[in-house]
Amino acid sequence: MTLHEPVLNVVSTEELRRLGAELSVAETHEAVEAAWRDIRRGSSIGGKAVLSLPEDEFWAMPEFMGKRESFAAERLGWKLSSLYSVNPRFGGVKIIGANAYNRRRGLPRSTSTYLLLDKTTLRPVAIFDGTALSAARTGTYASLVLETFVETPMKISVFLFGAGPVARSAIDCLSLTATEHIERIFIRSRFPESAARLAEAAASSTQIALVPVADNAALVECAFVVTATNAREPIFEDHELARDAATLHLGGDEIPEAYLKRALRTGTVICDDLKTVSRRNSQSVSLYFSRRGLSLETAGPLLGIGEMSAPTGWQDSGPGPVCVTCVGLPMLDLYVAEATWEKLLKARG
Repeated sequence: MTLHEPVLNVVSTEELRRLGAELSVAETHEAVEAAWRDIRRGSSIGGKAVLSLPEDEFWAMPEFMGKRESFAAERLGWKLSSLYSVNPRFGGVKIIGANAYNRRRGLPRSTSTYLLLDKTTLRPVAIFDGTALSAARTGTYASLVLETFVETPMKISVFLFGAGPVARSAIDCLSLTATEHIERIFIRSRFPESAARLAEAAASSTQIALVPVADNAALVECAFVVTATNAREPIFEDHELARDAATLHLGGDEIPEAYLKRALRTGTVICDDLKTVSRRNSQSVSLYFSRRGLSLETAGPLLGIGEMSAPTGWQDSGPGPVCVTCVGLPMLDLYVAEATWEKLLKARG
């Protein structure tokens, strides 16, 4: 018996939009919630590999010589990453190429391509532009952290660092799940005009007031802080925060050691997955340990650092600050891609 070769579907963003097959914010949350359930019971697993390229090599190229100073406050983040995972029905690999200089060329900082695989054969089923899928799933962390760790007896203010696709996704997700709990979201970007553009673009799709700001003065008013930047160094000082604020970190080395020490000593520190955050070693919480010759993966459990991928216990928090760092688990991408594929098949009839 001859087996027929499967058809590999190359799915464009234009086709998804034309057929109405893009996931809504609510559908993305449903897919991510299913992913977390399977992660915590061990039926969905995955990993991540990152190849970081040396910045010196980039700046030594004739085209870019003399332009390094303009990136003094920002990581170039020149890297090739692969996120791979399986669940009960599918497998998937997300390939990410990133370089902050892309923005100077009118391109996104990072571009993702998602390859969806049949689980039993691990043969390709479909290829998606994964950039929007990735931003959408990352924004759902904001909903999860707010719901779990932020008390909202009255409306709160939120401070959002960043004005890129992930920041927009965080606004969309909070607008879906927490409009009744949030009075305003302050938006700060390295470039004030970017914060203003994001506030204007997102205003029509949310009831939450979006307020672009040029400094951290409003930070002390905020019960919840989200950082989604490519910063090379901390973007706020510990004394600028409300003392019991919850913070969610989705970017790089964004938070000061003083704040992290205080959270470790008097509050709660959480990662989405200790091993993955530790091995990536590009975010403040993992760098805090590696700079001391230690490992977050080893020291974290001894210090009571929780992980959202654990079946239980990670939701527990007492008084004091809550500091959450998320690297973006590959299983979340897989479930969003699977849900998109299934919605596309229905739309195609």
